[in-house]
Amino acid sequence: MPRGSSSKRERQYEHIKKSAEDRGASTGRAKEMAARTVNKERARSGESKSAGRTSTQDMSSGKRGGQRSGRGSQGPTYDQLYQEAKRRDIQGRSGMNKSELQRALGK
Repeated sequence: MPRGSSSKRERQYEHIKKSAEDRGASTGRAKEMAARTVNKERARSGESKSAGRTSTQDMSSGKRGGQRSGRGSQGPTYDQLYQEAKRRDIQGRSGMNKSELQRALGK
C-alpha cells in the first residue's frame, strides 16, 4: 500500500486479497487484484494525487464485482465456473466453454 494510506484501505486490501486467494487465485494475482481495486477506490474518492479517467468515470469496482458474482445478467464468469468444476472434479472441464461448464454444473 502507498505511504499514508488509511487503515480502512489497508483492511480493504487484505480482505480483497484473502477473498481472491480463497477463490483459488495465486498469491501474486490476489495481490494485484487487491491493489488495483483499492487504488481505483482511492482515486474515485479523491485520496490519490492523480487519477486516470477510467478510475473516476468507469463504474465502481463494487458494482462491477456485483455484476460478475452471479447476480448479474450473464451469471458467474468462466473462471468462477471453472473453479467450481475443478472443486467438484468434473472430467473434461479444461476443454469446455462457459455454456458447457454451466450445463455440467447444472446451472
